[in-house]
Amino acid sequence: MQIYLVDGTYELFRHYYALPNARDAEGREVAATRGVLASMLGMLKGGVTHLAVATDHVIESFRNELWAGYKTSAGVEPDLLAQFPLLEQVLSAAGIVVWPMVEFEADDALAAGAAAATKDARVECVVICTPDKDLGQCVSNQRVVQLHRRTNVTLDESGVVEKFGVGPESIPDYLGLVGDSADGYPGLKGWGAKSTAAVLGKFRHLEEIPKDWREWHVKATNAAALAATLVRDWDDALLFRKLATLRTDIDLFQDVDELRWKGPKPEFDAIAARLDKARTEKGGQSGNR
Repeated sequence: MQIYLVDGTYELFRHYYALPNARDAEGREVAATRGVLASMLGMLKGGVTHLAVATDHVIESFRNELWAGYKTSAGVEPDLLAQFPLLEQVLSAAGIVVWPMVEFEADDALAAGAAAATKDARVECVVICTPDKDLGQCVSNQRVVQLHRRTNVTLDESGVVEKFGVGPESIPDYLGLVGDSADGYPGLKGWGAKSTAAVLGKFRHLEEIPKDWREWHVKATNAAALAATLVRDWDDALLFRKLATLRTDIDLFQDVDELRWKGPKPEFDAIAARLDKARTEKGGQSGNR
């Protein structure tokens, strides 16, 4: 049995900027929702049997209380933001399990879903469908992998090491040092991808890094400056790591059989017909949004 967990927020953004505008009879922009639905149905038609989609029903989360600069819905185009509840309604009508996150984020749901699914011995592999860097922390050997559906690149544990220079268990520490611009936190000054990978590749976690850079014995030309920054901004590093650490204590399902697709619900035909009748607007390509 394989479990597919999809980042619905990423999929909605991706389709919004890739497809021409389309409005339904009520004047609502629906192109991205229609695109994500078609993509999910394509996965099911291709043989996927167990599927769940996590969304950021509310972009803000508990992390905004920890860091003022954390990502918000500010600047997100209204036509895109309005499609989150619509997408959740449409996917649910299609019989697909949806996890709309409010206090937590879609990434937390993906992490929690993967952790819960792997407790079942019947599950051979959990495929987390998202390009988000923080989900690398959930990868485990070849049983939990990360799939970037647009590029069709799959990362198992060795793939995470090859890409980041550190193992999955060090991804939160890695992001705590280099930051994540997509989520709105900067990391520590001077700590780039290469230097961070060199140091964490040896010491794994922030607490294990010696304060004296001469004890590092790694290839980092600015080691003294990096060590000084780490000492000075230690609290920030811990905070950023906390922001990057995904929550797995969210109760999403009791049995993986709940994720098995059993076909659409009765209301799906009417919803699908409304989406099918949406009119594509001329000049609605992503460059004109």
